[in-house]
Amino acid sequence: MERPFVFINSAMSADGKISSFQREQVRISGQEDMDRVRGLRAGSDAVMVGVGTVLADDPGLRVKSSDHRKMRKDEGLPEEPLRVVVDSLARTPPEAEVLGEGCILAVSRAAPEERLDLLRDKCEIAVCGDSRVDLALLLSILHKRGVRRLMVEGGATLNWSLIEAGLVDEIYVYVGAMIIGGEGAPTLVDGPGFSADYPELSLISADRLDGGILLRWRVLR
Repeated sequence: MERPFVFINSAMSADGKISSFQREQVRISGQEDMDRVRGLRAGSDAVMVGVGTVLADDPGLRVKSSDHRKMRKDEGLPEEPLRVVVDSLARTPPEAEVLGEGCILAVSRAAPEERLDLLRDKCEIAVCGDSRVDLALLLSILHKRGVRRLMVEGGATLNWSLIEAGLVDEIYVYVGAMIIGGEGAPTLVDGPGFSADYPELSLISADRLDGGILLRWRVLR
């Protein structure tokens, strides 16, 4: 099946944590990196997060800059990329900021009907998979919708699932000059973990930014 080019973008502490052990958002990036992320989002056809990120951070995932919206419009694109939430059991709150026109909620057939009833008029619902979202199928659906460049903004479980399925092309990580700690704090990639056949990366670039470093990796097949 055809799929979009998929890249993960994230920020983590020097010890590899993306938030605290309380699962609360920690500001790791400085202004330069935040501007970079906004540009990446504006240059993507769709932005994807997992339901854990929605529950923890309630992101809007919209393009806030009028210049970026104008750039997209001048290129014949919608002012906003599609917003995609991977949510197997439809746990997204009906009042979540990410919902609204241009949002796709990807669920499984195991999602309770009463939860879907609360969300049907808030977003488009795509059923992909039986007990959990079939990510390969979802990416194929997005490709058919014209999505050629997909930005993944977390969280750790979704990152794991995509990498484990071999569906990631590149990974961009801003490493901030701070320590968060905590054995229960989420890392860039959580999930069960690999015991063999560890995915290998090829370094594209390493650049100083905001007192930290921006690493760009290509995922090797």
